Amino acid sequence: MPNIYKTGDIMIGGIFPIFNKQENVIASFERKMPRVKCNGFDLRAFRWTQVMMFALDEINGDEFLLPNISLGYKIMDSCASATNVLRAALTLVSEQEEEKSTTQCHLPLTALVAESGSSQSLAVAGTLGPFRVPMVSYFSTCACLSDRSKYPTFFRTIPSDYYQAKALASLVQQHGWTWIGALQSDNDYGRNGISAFTKEVEKIGVCIAFVGTILRTYPQNKINEVVDLIKQSAVKVILAFVPEGDLYPLMKEVVRLNITGIQWIASEAWVTAARPSTPEMFKSFGGTVGFVVRKMAMPKLGPFLKNISPYSTSQSMFVSDFWETMAGCKPCLNCTPSANVRLDRICKGEEKLNYTDKFFDVSQLRVAYNVYQAVYAIAHAIHKVIFCKTDENNVTKQCLNTSQITPKQVGKYKKVNFVDDYGEKVFFDKNGDPPASYELINWQLRDGEVLHVAVGHFSTSTDGTYKLTVKKDYIRWNTGNLTPKSVCSETCPNGTRKAQIKGRPVCCFDCIPCADGSISNTTGAADCILCPDDYWSNERRDNCVIKATEFLSYTETMGMILTALSLFGASLTLATIIVFIHFRETPLVKANNSELSSLLLVSLFFCFLCPLTFIGEPTIWSCMLRHTAFGVTFALCISCVLGKTIVVVTAFRAALPGNNMAGKFGPVQQRIIVFSCNAIQIVICILWLKISPPFPDRALKYNNKKIILECNTGSDVAFYAVLGYISFLAAICLVLAFLARKLPDNFNEAKFISFSMLVFCAVWATFIPAYISSPGKYTVAVEIFAILSSAFGLLLSIFVPKCYIILIKPERNTKKHLMGKHQKASL
Repeated sequence: MPNIYKTGDIMIGGIFPIFNKQENVIASFERKMPRVKCNGFDLRAFRWTQVMMFALDEINGDEFLLPNISLGYKIMDSCASATNVLRAALTLVSEQEEEKSTTQCHLPLTALVAESGSSQSLAVAGTLGPFRVPMVSYFSTCACLSDRSKYPTFFRTIPSDYYQAKALASLVQQHGWTWIGALQSDNDYGRNGISAFTKEVEKIGVCIAFVGTILRTYPQNKINEVVDLIKQSAVKVILAFVPEGDLYPLMKEVVRLNITGIQWIASEAWVTAARPSTPEMFKSFGGTVGFVVRKMAMPKLGPFLKNISPYSTSQSMFVSDFWETMAGCKPCLNCTPSANVRLDRICKGEEKLNYTDKFFDVSQLRVAYNVYQAVYAIAHAIHKVIFCKTDENNVTKQCLNTSQITPKQVGKYKKVNFVDDYGEKVFFDKNGDPPASYELINWQLRDGEVLHVAVGHFSTSTDGTYKLTVKKDYIRWNTGNLTPKSVCSETCPNGTRKAQIKGRPVCCFDCIPCADGSISNTTGAADCILCPDDYWSNERRDNCVIKATEFLSYTETMGMILTALSLFGASLTLATIIVFIHFRETPLVKANNSELSSLLLVSLFFCFLCPLTFIGEPTIWSCMLRHTAFGVTFALCISCVLGKTIVVVTAFRAALPGNNMAGKFGPVQQRIIVFSCNAIQIVICILWLKISPPFPDRALKYNNKKIILECNTGSDVAFYAVLGYISFLAAICLVLAFLARKLPDNFNEAKFISFSMLVFCAVWATFIPAYISSPGKYTVAVEIFAILSSAFGLLLSIFVPKCYIILIKPERNTKKHLMGKHQKASL
């Protein structure tokens, strides 16, 4: 295998993808396998080999690092192939045969600088790990390589994709991209990179619309399939976690088909690659952003690179390929043109290289600087093995001979910690990884040249936290200055919530307005927030507003009407009292038991005034007064009616021969009946007020948009006991009056009492269901209506016929007319 070789006391191996594509060879057991052929000379990888040679020359000239010990090297080409890199690694670590041109044997290697691709590094690390051969990679980022149980001697000077995935996820989150596509290379680097990225973005609600897979060795039809996938998708942001060599064929196809309008996110493997960074590629890939490791200027490397020439005897393998790529002609020393090399393509030895080419730019080295650190890390590890400090005066001396050094001893020194010539601290964590630090790079076109402009920074700290800083004003997107937008569904506005669409990813959703009483005051809310009890959602469902309070007031129409009816009833009752007082000497008034009639009218007067305590904002005193006043006044009213009913019945019985009941039921007994019946109601009300009195309450159950101010009964048992007792008295009156309904005309007041009790019972029978089902202030209105209806029923049924005779038919208001055929009873 072709290699770059330089002898030394201690040998270090290097594997680089100097050519980036291996020709496919059909294996056969019928013939000897031909030599591996590689195509696609890679200037960037060739520069990495020069950096390794430069670093070893620096170390050999350092009087403090490995003094009097020279480091040699043997560098081989991997062709970016896992099989070829394994062949190169096994060749390097095996005992070498004596070179034909010299008498110097190739010494076994103590360490290896390899490789750029993660798949290649996995192959080498897995093979050499059991033999404890230390290996330091400069460009393999797969997080899988951090597994010390599988790869105990693997180290690297580039951060793991574990951190790059976090950086990419932070970038996606910061710009609000929730619907993106992804491309991966068909190897460990691509698959593990996209897997790590997917895990990170799933935590923040980002969806991967598709994952395309590509590889440089894929036939064109497979590349076309991925291109069609990109064209058919609606995503505007695509992450390509692919090495530059694998991605380049697809990039050319995208440019050929003029696919634009996509914001590309690059992995560190291609974002700063020179080959795709051209104005032609910029048409489709302009504005690309991606993370790369920190850059470093290495001015001393410049002269070393400019000294490369095929005409120098000190130069080695691959220089002619470099010269052919840079100068456009093939150097041919001491040879004649052949069929493979045209005469006009042979160099004349007068060619000058363009030193302004990016190859010679040493001001922004990234991967090359990783190679530099990898070589120095190995050198420091070897130094720690060979040199030790003695007890006397703490003097450092050589403890081992160079011939005694083994790869296992070098691999033990995991805690390499030093500061290089550029002031950078070099060390490895427990997984063999360096600290993570990235720059955010943006592709920008200036003066016909694609520049990689740093527009942000991502770094981690020792406590595991990380931070992404982006200079958004410096970024030039694919869309210009306008930040690209890539979502499956637009962000839900305030007042709505996300509703998942069945069968679609979580990023695809519908926006549903929040239900009554709930809000969302942030865009993209997953759920609506319930408003507190005293608040309700506004019309836009984006804010909770305090509920309006509602109660039956005197200023509203219903309150005015009920107040007017109440005062009208009280006035009518008062007018009736005046009429009875004015005509108190007439036979009709005298015959109607003026004491009970007067007490009944007074109780009706207060019954009409009771509704006034129900109207207005409830207070502690109004709540206690309204129910107790209502219960006591109506109990007094019905007690009076009951007394009058008993008087009518006993008067009729007294008119029968041999019956003296009228004498036993005089005014005293009537007062006792009225007082005792009313006293029971008073006791119930006192117990009610004592044990669980009514109180003002804020009811939320009737109307969600309003707070109903009402009087809570305190005890439903007591409330229904008051109503039940009144109903009990009314039922007795109704029964007695109904039994006496057919008495002679002299005693026809029983008919009026029966009718009034029917009205009373009908009103209060319908009151219960209406009271229970009426919402809010209408509950109070129903109760007031029941009080007024029953009061008017009693007043009109009992006293209107009498007032009619007194005022309209005075001729019937005579003793003779009242006596009729039978002896008049004291009514």
